[in-house]
Amino acid sequence: MLSIFFKEANAFFSSLIGYIVIGVFLVIMGLVMFVFPDTSLLNYNYATLDQLFEIAPMIFVFLIPAITMRSFAEEQQAGTIELLVTRPITDLQIILGKYMASLLLVVFALLPTGLYYYTVYQLGSPPGNLDSGAILGSYIGLFLLASAFAAIGLFASSLSNNQIVAFILAAFLCFFIHWGFDFFSRLPAFVGKVDDVVQMFGIDYHYNSISRGLIDTRDIIYFFSVIALFIMMTLVSLERRKW
Repeated sequence: MLSIFFKEANAFFSSLIGYIVIGVFLVIMGLVMFVFPDTSLLNYNYATLDQLFEIAPMIFVFLIPAITMRSFAEEQQAGTIELLVTRPITDLQIILGKYMASLLLVVFALLPTGLYYYTVYQLGSPPGNLDSGAILGSYIGLFLLASAFAAIGLFASSLSNNQIVAFILAAFLCFFIHWGFDFFSRLPAFVGKVDDVVQMFGIDYHYNSISRGLIDTRDIIYFFSVIALFIMMTLVSLERRKW
């Protein structure tokens, strides 16, 4: 698994892919946090990083599929997937190696946002007058959300040998699982009956729960369940070649 992890991580950082992904994320977040007047924290009367955690999921819906779209689609298109599976490693180890490499790139994209926290910390009156617990919870929620999106992206990549198709499918699945259930809960058939239950199937419900600073085991279990589900679906998808 480690060999796959280092191979994928090297592929990200030895080409422009990793730097473009990190650069695009930081540029967009910088514009949202400091330039656009409607969301600039300089125009707020209180210290907050709410803008970061509200906008980041929207960016990740497109950014993480861009990271994962080549994971298996490129291997299948180039015909190297058969060479890869002949090595003394299991399909699950291949998936986990690629998955961890994708998460590493996400972590490197999130690390520089610590500067935003430092900026808000210093701009507070007095300095440090902000809810650090809620911010920490939001970071944990954002990482879990990115982890779920990465698992979804790997699954989409395993379904096609075309990277564009894998990207579109992954972006659609990420969008649907994040916001789709919230939209469904507003249908007349569910409102006032089981709308709360329908919302609980979506990522957005659990992400918002963690972002309030309360780390609930039910939310953690939900995210790990989504990750495990899509990793197992990716495993089944890869095993199609044996059927």
